[in-house]
Amino acid sequence: MSESRLKVFSGNSNKVLAEDICRSIGVPLGQATVTSFPDGETFVKIDENIRGHDVFIVQSTCPPSNQHLMELLIMIDAARRASADRITAVLPFYGYARQDRKDQPRVPITAKLVANLLVSAGANRVLTMDLHSQQIQGFFDIPVDHLYASPVFFEYLGRTKTDNLVVCSPDVGGMKMAAAYADILGASLGMVAKRRKNATTVEAISVVGEVEGCDILLVDDITETAGTLTAAAAILRERGAKKIRAAVSHCILNEIAYERIRSGIIDELITTNTVPIDTRGLPVTVLSVAGLLGQAIQRINTNESITSLFRIKGF
Repeated sequence: MSESRLKVFSGNSNKVLAEDICRSIGVPLGQATVTSFPDGETFVKIDENIRGHDVFIVQSTCPPSNQHLMELLIMIDAARRASADRITAVLPFYGYARQDRKDQPRVPITAKLVANLLVSAGANRVLTMDLHSQQIQGFFDIPVDHLYASPVFFEYLGRTKTDNLVVCSPDVGGMKMAAAYADILGASLGMVAKRRKNATTVEAISVVGEVEGCDILLVDDITETAGTLTAAAAILRERGAKKIRAAVSHCILNEIAYERIRSGIIDELITTNTVPIDTRGLPVTVLSVAGLLGQAIQRINTNESITSLFRIKGF
């Protein structure tokens, strides 16, 4: 397939990222109208010819999640009916990913439902980043290219790492990610055990590993209220930790999260632009994944391997 047949479109969730992706690969962002009728229904019109083209639709399903998911589904359907040759749904952030199993009676597996909806709408493949659960790739019967934001984090952290660094997971589930960061950065490994009280409140109950007098890097894939991060940071401070930073792929920050970050318990929150984020003058560093996603789009377009995108520079 010729690279000249490449077209990139965007919904309303993160148009700035889509524009950055297009700049990184030297193609214009496709023209599309994505609006709402007065009753709230989404209207989509692709404003240029895409017959026989390789179409990529960039849309994070971040808040308002349902609105952005519906926009994506309708854009895929519009592209399919406009005779696009191949349609790739590019979800820098895959919403509903935490609803990936039946952990209590009579609940849905919404991550699987979203996968079904994307395929039914007409997506031929999916490009996403840092899924909350690896098994979500298996929810699809179409190819899924799963990228990691870690190369972008490592490039930044490599310039600011210290000799006494300890990488900590703020909960048991993140140990594998923390171990990978510790290995790459040549750091020690630790963990904070937590107890969740409710949807917005977390209690840290113990620390595994030596953290006294050390700089800490907390790693996680997603945060909304920053409850897990700040609870972990608080107990680490009690155990004698010095500078505490957090690296989180997707920050869907609400007002509670901003208040917790403002308290200063975390010295720096490092995240990516997979979703729009307002730093509000707080110690939040936003790294761009546009180049990584752009390279993946180019390689998918030319049917090349994307394996090289997982290689870390400078380590």
